[in-house]
Amino acid sequence: MALRNIMEKGEACLAKHCRPVTEFNDKLHTLLNDMAETLDKANGVGLAAPQVGILRRAVLVLETNVPEGEEEYIIELINPEIISADGEQEGPEGCLSVPGVFGWVKRPERVKVRAQNRYGETFEVEGEGLTARAFCHEIDHLEGVLFTEQADHIMSEEELNEYYGFDGGDEE
Repeated sequence: MALRNIMEKGEACLAKHCRPVTEFNDKLHTLLNDMAETLDKANGVGLAAPQVGILRRAVLVLETNVPEGEEEYIIELINPEIISADGEQEGPEGCLSVPGVFGWVKRPERVKVRAQNRYGETFEVEGEGLTARAFCHEIDHLEGVLFTEQADHIMSEEELNEYYGFDGGDEE
């Protein structure tokens, strides 16, 4: 496994529509393994192939909605599509490709995704809360869409601190 460079806003690959994955081989497995290592090192909750410069329909999402005492785990989604969504959530959203910027984004509260695994087998997975948000965010990357285009507005540092309950004062 190897760390990959994360592309930042302004890189052409982040604005392009990604092609479907058609070969489920060692090259794909290496990409997914490298993406997992890159995501872990960056402390993110999701990563899409175009964020590491690969214009293929592959994303990783960290499942954070796990019972206490269980480990979070990565969901690999190849050629994903959202097949249902309901509810609504809104809140701050950021991106590894747009460091230090957060926007106020509305997303569904629950989504169901149909995708393939690294071996080409089709499956469905449901996510809610942060996982649903990450599914939508990462699948947007596959269409060349950044969260900044979905945001109602970009949040100031003061708004972000207020949302998370930070007073901004110095601690003694």
